[in-house]
Amino acid sequence: MKSVVRTAALTALGCLAATAASADVRRFGPVTVFTAASPAAQPPASIDFANAREMPLPAARALPPSQAEALQQGSALRRGRPGSSPGDSGSGEESPIQLAAPLNPQIQQVQPQGQRIEPAEFGTSNHPFTTARVNAELNKTSKFYPYRAAGKLFFNDGGGTFVCSAALIKPGIVVTAAHCVAAFGQSRYYTNWTFVPAYNNGLAPYGSWTASNAYVLTSYFNGADSCAQAGVVCQNDVAVLVQNPQSGQYPGGSTGFFGYGFDGFGFNDQNQVLVNQLGYPVALDSGELMQRNDSQGFVDPISANNTIIGSLMTGGSSGGPWLVNLGIAPQLLPPLQGGTKFGQDATRNTVVGVTSWGYGGLSGYKVKQMGASPFTSANIVFLVNTACSQVPAACQ
Repeated sequence: MKSVVRTAALTALGCLAATAASADVRRFGPVTVFTAASPAAQPPASIDFANAREMPLPAARALPPSQAEALQQGSALRRGRPGSSPGDSGSGEESPIQLAAPLNPQIQQVQPQGQRIEPAEFGTSNHPFTTARVNAELNKTSKFYPYRAAGKLFFNDGGGTFVCSAALIKPGIVVTAAHCVAAFGQSRYYTNWTFVPAYNNGLAPYGSWTASNAYVLTSYFNGADSCAQAGVVCQNDVAVLVQNPQSGQYPGGSTGFFGYGFDGFGFNDQNQVLVNQLGYPVALDSGELMQRNDSQGFVDPISANNTIIGSLMTGGSSGGPWLVNLGIAPQLLPPLQGGTKFGQDATRNTVVGVTSWGYGGLSGYKVKQMGASPFTSANIVFLVNTACSQVPAACQ
């Protein structure tokens, strides 16, 4: 049954709602929905693109087990039947906006030639990964599909502007971390989310897009979520945002959008997965360029069934997509000997999680591991279906 809670009512209950006075917070079963008071296509003046700060990355205190230990502990882990929803490449039509002066005009320059080749990276966790710019040498790769479906997310908390990362999974539906949308356990939403797909050093090649609605699981909103560490390593640090259309169009019509998988899509029987992580960590290129990280991930049942990867990313990457099968699929023509074909769960550009937490502090940054809440039929599917039922045009 649907219940309605007005912002004034939340305030009266002692829950500080960071919303406009007339905005609504409504509960639809297990989902809590924020609806902006006066949806507007253009970002409000309160969004400071030039001086935004990273949303602090939730910091885990306890180290996860080794991959071998996690695989042993999770040998009996069972999920529902894996499933996915496909993405689309979009038209690629640009509508560039200069949001702020480039932070560093020289930031696009490549590194000097002849640098010593380094081995694969890993921290004290011994979890290998590779983190690098998405942009190729002398090329803004981030504005091409599939990368352009990811972007930078700006929003207000109180009087400040903060940044996370996010990605389109329907023409007008953006997925990010719940901690980029609401304060865990405080029944409090942030405001004025503005998504900039393919953001590149102050430039918005596909424009900027505001949100009309925000959706999180009620258990995350009120703090009842199942967490290995309250508010940090949780089962449902996942949120979706419905974008306001511009001239009747949603951003995914130009940028395209990723698909999304759930209930173990892309994971093998040992709960392992190869993750391609995208985001805008402020510690790398000042958060002005999209970064890509590749690492094998594993599910840790002790860490609220979160997926663990090795990564160099930091604050600002929160909410960035974790994908399987990132890239344009090759054509298997002519047929190769032995009937070679794509393997199981081969759907391209499929989001199976978003950056949820990492390790902070001087000692924490040496660990170089990050985690993501699992995508399940009980969170991502329910969130998207609820959003699409309320705003069908955003999903068509």
